[in-house]
Amino acid sequence: MDSFGTRATDVAAPTAAGPPDTGSRALPIPGDTDSANKVRRELMLWVSPCMQETLDLIAQASRADVTVLVTGETGTGKELAARAVHHLGARCHEPFVKVNCAAVNGELLESELFGHERGAFTGAHRLQIGKFEAANHGTILLDEVGEFRPALQAKLLNVLEDGQFSRVGGRSNIKMDVRIVAATNHDLERAVARGSFRADLFYRLNVIRIALPPLRKRPEDIPGLARYFVERYARLFGLPAFTLSPTTIEQLMQYSFPGNVRELENLIKRMIVLGDPDLGIGPLSKVPEHSDRRRTEKANATSLKSLSRSAARAAERDVILKALAETRWNRLHAAKLLKISYRCLFYKMRDTGLAGTPRQSDGAPKPAA
Repeated sequence: MDSFGTRATDVAAPTAAGPPDTGSRALPIPGDTDSANKVRRELMLWVSPCMQETLDLIAQASRADVTVLVTGETGTGKELAARAVHHLGARCHEPFVKVNCAAVNGELLESELFGHERGAFTGAHRLQIGKFEAANHGTILLDEVGEFRPALQAKLLNVLEDGQFSRVGGRSNIKMDVRIVAATNHDLERAVARGSFRADLFYRLNVIRIALPPLRKRPEDIPGLARYFVERYARLFGLPAFTLSPTTIEQLMQYSFPGNVRELENLIKRMIVLGDPDLGIGPLSKVPEHSDRRRTEKANATSLKSLSRSAARAAERDVILKALAETRWNRLHAAKLLKISYRCLFYKMRDTGLAGTPRQSDGAPKPAA
């Protein structure tokens, strides 16, 4: 059987810090890069029956160079699925470029995707290539593709049909060779019915659909995910790791996690930063069985969600402070150390209350608010 067959091969059980040996299969992700290793490790945490079926679908989708649509609630792992499709395919040694379409202003998204010529608009002082050119011969992930404006939907449709586009302000077409993976937490069929999303574009994107179930539908994945996050963030934050007790694991498995894997991840961050393996679990300790369970979970969801967000913000602040201290508050160097863009660091510093701290200037331009 070839490496992209419909069934993945059996693998040895992961280390003690990973998920328990539940007979899970792992996809044969090639390569020894940090990205490939991370994808390989995290896919091994998909041990539930429904996620094992998802692994099979990913393997099948990777065999042919077709467009893939990944759907699911926020925080279910859509980017991980997209990266798995990329790493298993023939383009695995070429670039993987992610574009968060919801994070870019609608007026600027076209330039972000397709680039612009010098003088195309006010402030365009030089030629800028777009994400599609950066992803040439590789894979581009259009995250939250449901946010596209109608005019941009038409341009993306042309790219899918003809494999070429023009930069903003450009007169000539650029031929490109890139695989498109789109992701969304929106119901695109409903958007098509409302007329807010083009039907022809939807059909072009929806060649193969990978629908990720929410975490509440796959509680078998929670123990391995929780242990993985403990190991990962204890190492990242330079703080002591701990072993999650069977009681804590059971309480986590009984919670519905409306924020899915991302909410679980943020909860573990909180537990690591505050050094208490049971902190934040208390409200879940008396989850009743059967009909009363969902009502109790709903009552706890808001408070736990806010605690998780606060923990994530506090954890990010600590990591940013550590990087800034190591670089003597040179934000350009700190951004490189954190492997994020300068603009991303600026916004994170602003969100965590660090932007106004008077420190050594790094000489970098301050991004527009």
